[in-house]
Amino acid sequence: MKSKAIITAALTGGIHTPTMSPYVPLTPQQIADEAVRSYEAGAAVCHIHARDPETGMPVSKMELYREMLDSIKSRCDIVVCITTGGGLGMTPEQRVEPVTRFKPELASFNAGSINFALFPALNKFEEFKFDWEPQYLAMSEDFIFPNTFKSMKEFSIKFSENSTKPEFEVYDSAMINNIAFMIDKGYPIQKPVYIQFVMGVLGGITPSSENLLFLVQYAKRLIGDFEFSVCVAGRDQFPMCTQSLLLGGNVRVGLEDNLYLDKGNKAKSSAEQVEKIARIAGELGIEPSTPDEARETLGLKGLNAVNF
Repeated sequence: MKSKAIITAALTGGIHTPTMSPYVPLTPQQIADEAVRSYEAGAAVCHIHARDPETGMPVSKMELYREMLDSIKSRCDIVVCITTGGGLGMTPEQRVEPVTRFKPELASFNAGSINFALFPALNKFEEFKFDWEPQYLAMSEDFIFPNTFKSMKEFSIKFSENSTKPEFEVYDSAMINNIAFMIDKGYPIQKPVYIQFVMGVLGGITPSSENLLFLVQYAKRLIGDFEFSVCVAGRDQFPMCTQSLLLGGNVRVGLEDNLYLDKGNKAKSSAEQVEKIARIAGELGIEPSTPDEARETLGLKGLNAVNF
């Protein structure tokens, strides 16, 4: 175990819809407020998506990102990790635009294509607040989240041109091989790479101790020098994040990944989940990294070099 660990708060995402929880932040101000609350609770990094403030639908509107980013930066020095996953059905150009526009220190970089299925959630609700919600969930039954080698090469160039560190989102073991291939073929990717092991999405690897150990060991064999974090969709969030801490990794929590604080108790804020994992880490003798300590660990360019 390390004495310090980076806690990331994933604040809103593009998965959970407004009907699923009244606490998922939708407006730029709500998302920015969540970032500050999570920072105060111990998060060094916040991961952001944009939502239509009226309907909560995932969108790619640069003015919404600008509002969030300016508000967050004016109130704290948390590292902002902007999505390039976006929402289901967005084009690669829409997904990477926040990197080229805002030049963040860190941004998500999806390391391969998967079936990204949300449609089982349809059976949990009889009515939805907005018409787009059931349509959005239903379309995922016939949806592949595309991240081809061509698009990944283009993304790696955009990231490099803007000195933005990629946070590689790894949903299954083949994506580790994809990263190793890109490094071997000279894509502009700097070591140590930063990997976010994403577990529990239907279409990706399931969360279990055995699977996480395999992913970490496989990455060591193929990549060697890397930092990793773990995030989990659903109820296995805290057990798997705890295992990440035991293995010397970092953690991601937040309402993008899990709507609950514990069984039957919905989290009212991502900050509540940050507080919980920080307490668990403390029991293990691990302190939350500060934003500047996270910058040093991940080799980030610094807040003075972003375009917001």
